[in-house]
Amino acid sequence: MAVLLLTIKKFPNLPRFGERAGKPNDHFLNAKLFEDAFLKTCEPFRSQIGLLMFEFSRFHSADYEHGREFVADIDKFLSQLPKSWPYGVEMRNHKWLQPDYFACLAKHGVTHVYNSWDAMPAVSEQMLLPGSRTNPNLTAARFLLKQGRKYEEAVKKFQPYEKVKEPYPDARAAGKALIAEGISAGSTDKTFIYVNNRLEGNALETIVSMAQD
Repeated sequence: MAVLLLTIKKFPNLPRFGERAGKPNDHFLNAKLFEDAFLKTCEPFRSQIGLLMFEFSRFHSADYEHGREFVADIDKFLSQLPKSWPYGVEMRNHKWLQPDYFACLAKHGVTHVYNSWDAMPAVSEQMLLPGSRTNPNLTAARFLLKQGRKYEEAVKKFQPYEKVKEPYPDARAAGKALIAEGISAGSTDKTFIYVNNRLEGNALETIVSMAQD
């Protein structure tokens, strides 16, 4: 719950959020809460933790009028976090993929998590953006949905996720390229690739295709 409280600026007006639904979140980007309620519990397992991701759903104009306002907030938050942990940021406002955002993450040694999502540029496109490699020793990508496809549509199309029903060549090529880069970099660098069943229909088959030479 601590991480959830960190990344929601305003709780969606949905029944599952109970009395918080539709209200501002007072704990948004609360670095002390993150450290006390989550990070300290991770300390005994530090050597086994590859990446701690902050996943932000798409913000609306009522949350931030301009992307630079989010950059200022995330800059302040990251500056308050304990160092030496492997952090990553995934966000879903494609117009905010700008030099100031990437520079902010790079300043703190935090990796931009490439993500394949309905309203985001394809991972292959994100990889080409200047400055998007914000941590030269840590790379991460999440292949969740095909560009332009809504979550509900993917669930209906692919469940029960027993096999690949619609290959997504661009995502496979991007994943393959990131894996190849990671192998070429050697043991000093780390690469994390996450694949969801709703990308093609079966994550395991997709992963196999990405890992093949």
